[in-house]
Amino acid sequence: MRRSASGQLRSGTRYRTLLEQKIRERRLTLEEFVEFAEVFAREHGEPGTLSHRHLRRLVAGHGENGAPVGQPRPATARLLERIFGVGIDELLAPPPDRPAAHEVRDQRVRRARVGRSVIAEALRRYYGVDTYRFRCAGSEPVTSIVGESGWSDLGCSLVPGGEGLRLASGSASDSERFEDAREPGVRMTDAPLYRLLDVDPQPSTITGTLALASFVDYALTADLLEGELLDALAAGERGNLPLRESLLPDVEAVFDLPNRLCAGGALALCAIARPASGEQGPDYALLVQQRSDQVLNMARRLSVIPKAFHQPLRDPSGDVSIRATLLREMEEELFGRVEVDSTGAQRVAAPMHPSRLSKPMRWLLDEPDRLRIECTGFGLNLVSGNYEFAGLIVIDDEEFWSRYGGHIEANWEASGLTVYSSLDYELNAELVTDERWSNEGLFALLQGFRRLSEIGGARVRLPDVTPLTATEP
Repeated sequence: MRRSASGQLRSGTRYRTLLEQKIRERRLTLEEFVEFAEVFAREHGEPGTLSHRHLRRLVAGHGENGAPVGQPRPATARLLERIFGVGIDELLAPPPDRPAAHEVRDQRVRRARVGRSVIAEALRRYYGVDTYRFRCAGSEPVTSIVGESGWSDLGCSLVPGGEGLRLASGSASDSERFEDAREPGVRMTDAPLYRLLDVDPQPSTITGTLALASFVDYALTADLLEGELLDALAAGERGNLPLRESLLPDVEAVFDLPNRLCAGGALALCAIARPASGEQGPDYALLVQQRSDQVLNMARRLSVIPKAFHQPLRDPSGDVSIRATLLREMEEELFGRVEVDSTGAQRVAAPMHPSRLSKPMRWLLDEPDRLRIECTGFGLNLVSGNYEFAGLIVIDDEEFWSRYGGHIEANWEASGLTVYSSLDYELNAELVTDERWSNEGLFALLQGFRRLSEIGGARVRLPDVTPLTATEP
């Protein structure tokens, strides 16, 4: 799920009030915002109300006859202040000048310069909790991922029909498809996504309950936590996190899945067997991407590939499995299937029907032993509260690389794709220490290294990875 440049606001747009600017920058109509405010008030115990007619006067800064609009009722003022984290006087005043394009680019650069370990350590201090830590090739990388006992030792085979994830009744909020231009050039569309209500990851199977949520709700809440954190760290203001204090104030709130919007995703280290070449023996090609500026989360960061939001494409019940999500993302991110991109118009009833698969994917699924997918670990990411299913995708048949290695090409979500050999100990040890990693990406990489070292035989000479403690709340 990504934001799109086609919905950008023109740089010359003039807003009458800061309230109007904040609503329009999120690409919500006034009617949609009134509906959102009603739900927000109910979920947060706020007595304030807001009608469409009243909102029109507030965003205009004056009444229908041109008279000053005046202050709203105290309950309504508190509601608006809590939604935006800005005082009512400032919301009803003319907005400051809109940042120029170069200022937006500069903000992205500043955010990208905040190292992964800085993010992880800041969150560990904020929540006072131990997170997943590892020892690898003389370093001890710390992540922002928390979990319960056993969640990092899964090795759960993801086979067709083998998962116990189920979709609860209920549907996403009714909101029209929209595009958010909060940051120019970033792609997003309001398709439904899954929210996690409970989960029990075990080596034998993954069970849990999910419901549908609207991306509008996610974009206006948990999605904003990452940017707030990166801006604060870049400015040296680690304690100034009002949105986090409201939405995800402590570790108890992080684990309180039924009472918050916990979206998430799946990502996997992809290992493809290659025949011997020159002086190098048979190995696995390990794929690592650098995320582009157009993606929603962790732009310019390193990650394993595929990496996906956990969301339905056309079939909410059928798409709930992690295996289905990873297969679909392989088609999109590695094999060029544009019709499985969730940012585009969805006109195909069954985009993963065998008759529509790419040639590489069809070859992989023709025989049951050609493709192995495992869930290597699970955790909750303190950056935004998202759930993360870390996985390993292994293709053991060298024939795949000979036939289709040239078909592998990252899509627009990546600004670069690098192939590492599973036999190159030194380069992989150096890769682990790269500060450009996202925390969830490094978690999946290290978990993948652990599992591939167990099952890869002579094709593997990876650094040893030892998990350290990660306590329960």
